[in-house]
This record gives sequence, structure tokens and C-alpha cells, in this order.
Amino acid sequence: MKVALLSDCYLPRLGGIEVQTHDLAQHLQAAGHEVEVFTATRGANGEMHGAVTVVDGVPVHRMAARMPWELPINPFAPAELRRRLTAGGFDVAHVQTGVVSPFAWDATRVTVGLGLPTAMTWHCMLAGMAPVFDAARFVRRWASLGVAMSAVSDVAAEPLRRLVGPDASVGVLPNGIDVARWAVGPLVREPGPLRLVTAMRLAARKRPAALVGLVAEAERRAGPGSVSLTVLGEGPDRRKVETLVRERGLDWVSLPGRVSRDELRGRYAVADVYLSPARLESFGIAALEARTVGLPVIGRSGSGVGEFVTDGVNGLVVSSDSEMTDAIARLAADPGEVARLRRFNVEHPPDQEWSRVAALTVAEYERAVGLVRR
Repeated sequence: MKVALLSDCYLPRLGGIEVQTHDLAQHLQAAGHEVEVFTATRGANGEMHGAVTVVDGVPVHRMAARMPWELPINPFAPAELRRRLTAGGFDVAHVQTGVVSPFAWDATRVTVGLGLPTAMTWHCMLAGMAPVFDAARFVRRWASLGVAMSAVSDVAAEPLRRLVGPDASVGVLPNGIDVARWAVGPLVREPGPLRLVTAMRLAARKRPAALVGLVAEAERRAGPGSVSLTVLGEGPDRRKVETLVRERGLDWVSLPGRVSRDELRGRYAVADVYLSPARLESFGIAALEARTVGLPVIGRSGSGVGEFVTDGVNGLVVSSDSEMTDAIARLAADPGEVARLRRFNVEHPPDQEWSRVAALTVAEYERAVGLVRR
């Protein structure tokens, strides 16, 4: 197949959709498909206005415009996008979307108008925005016109199913993981505090300050020197978190900032437990990466973390901050339980390995082709 991947955001921006779309392109290409990416994100050297760059062997059409803060928005892109998709001879379009994705939505209007088979994957939790989408009706309309809808987890798919109604189906197309790249095998745990780690955008939705607070309570319960916490990532809440750490004297909390994927793997390898405190986590790719390294994950119920964490088997699923505090304090006192959970993760790689996810993706493309023909 010749595939057009369409996303507001792409490399060199870093984030879940950006990295997943890049990795999907690589694995589709490795499976023999021809792939081109269309994005409203500028290139590494500022390329925009339709310039084509090549990223890891994949052509990337930079449909970006000059916008404040280099926002990935271009209301003038549809006409040129229509021309390129028509000339390109594509078999299917795959739109990657979040709660607010103007380029992706413009692209969907273009592909539907062209009659190009279209798959659309939602990388978000609609939550309070679901009534807005319901009132706008465009998601239901696209589904009725044959767009093959999917979401990255079952919890993210459920509100989407209510939006599209009973006459359309919504699949689950999970994020993928390169198991060989992330797995490190069994490791001998060094004595010391329970080494907690998380990787997130330091923004209110991810709840970094709340996480520091609940870990501080767990440390108080388990005793001085019982835990350490590393928070990887950057974002607008960094100063708030730094102030909290300083004012409470939490010298066992470190904030190294954003690191490369290779360094991230190394930091996970020397940690004990990964924490995922966000309530509105549609999937949790960083948590999956940590789970693939071997770390038990403590995550929230009702989030996408439940796609690859089974409570008491390879991690812990909690329903509140107080339960997360309890779980941390309990594991700090029981290294044998940490070792048991980690052993399961090492011995049982996750189901979301890229070869399987790529095959599921192609099945979505075939479903989209079938819907258009019908």
C-alpha cells in the first residue's frame, strides 16, 4: 500500500503522537509499504510552506505556516494538501488526532472529499470534551461516510463509540513498542531506597506536583531514606515543581529535564518502579517503555495504562492518590514484591510489539478501503 500519514505534530517536535507516527512510518516501510508524512510542523531547519524533508528515509511534507511560537497550524494547507494527495496515488490516508488537531481535521475533510480511504486514530481521552464533539457532529458524520475510527486504548475508544453511534465501529489500535530496543533483561537490584521514576510533560494534566506530594507522604510513612524520585521531562509546571521540592526539603527528588530515548532506557534500567499519576492518560507510552525495560508500573484505573498493566501481576492499578501513596509505601518495605513484579515483566514482553501493531494498522487500512467501497 501507499500510505499518507497525516498529523499536526511530527519530529523534530517531541511527544507521544510525534514519536509514534515516526515509528509507525518506519515499521510500515520495513513491512514493504510506501509511506509519506504530511504535517503542520516545521522541519529541523525551519522548513515549511510544503517543503519536503526526509526523516529516516521517509518523505515528510512540511505544510507549516509562519505562526506565533511555531504552532503546528496552517488554515491555508487544505488546497495544496488536496493537490498532493491527488497526485501522489495514495491507497489510504491515516490521520492521527488529539482533542485539538486542526490540521488533522482539515486533512480528514480533504481525504473524505477525495474519496480516499481514511483511517483515523484518536490519541486522547475525550472526557469533558465529548459533549462538544457530540454537538459539533463532525466525528459522527465522518464515521457515517466511511472513516475507519480507532483509539489507542479501550478506555479512549469508549466515549468515541458513543459519539459515532451504533452504526459505526471503533477499533483499538494501540501504540507500539520496539521490545528489542527497550528490554534489558534481568538485573540485580542494588541495596538502597525504592528508586521511583516517571517521564512526563511537566504540565497540569500530567499532575507532576501532585505526584511529588503523594510520594513525599509515602516517604514519610515508610521512613527517611526509604524512597527516591526522578522526574524526567520539561514543561510549564517545572518551576512549580521545583518550588515544591525546595520548600519541602525533598532532596531525594531530582528533575534532570528531558533526555534522549537511549538515556531514558538507561535511567529506567537502574530504577525500581515507574509511576503514572495522570487520570486522563489515553495510553501511556512512557509507562509502556518502562514496563518493557522491566519496571513494575503503578498507574491509575480508568487510564490507558490498564492496557498493559494487570494489578498485582506486573504492576499495581490504583483508584486514587491515597492508594498510590499506600502502594509506594508498601513496595518500599517489600523489595521481594518489587522483584516478583519485575520478573514477570522481564519474562513476558508486552503484546504491543511493533510487528503486531503494524499488522493491526494494515488491517485498519483494509477496513477503511472496505468502508469506502461499501
